[in-house]
Amino acid sequence: MYARRRRRYFVMMGLCLALFVLAWGVVRLWSVPLAVGMCVVAMIIPPVAAIMANRREPDDKWWDVPDDSWLEDEPEDDTWLREEQAAKERAARKRPDDSP
Repeated sequence: MYARRRRRYFVMMGLCLALFVLAWGVVRLWSVPLAVGMCVVAMIIPPVAAIMANRREPDDKWWDVPDDSWLEDEPEDDTWLREEQAAKERAARKRPDDSP
């Protein structure tokens, strides 16, 4: 699974590099517009290669997302926050005043 993605990425990037080298090493001698066209195609390949290399495949386990059903329509329980604020207030009341 990982090797397949990596191989696909490197093949596409190799094709991109080959298009650039052929365009300006060989094809420009006969046709500059064709060489420019080859470079435009080569510019499109890297983003497509990155997208394909990061695409999820059916047998991937590391892409699994945990179940988020617990987020649905549950009221937010903020009692811990109220308890923490009350503890801070009690601690502030217990401290002696530092002024002389």
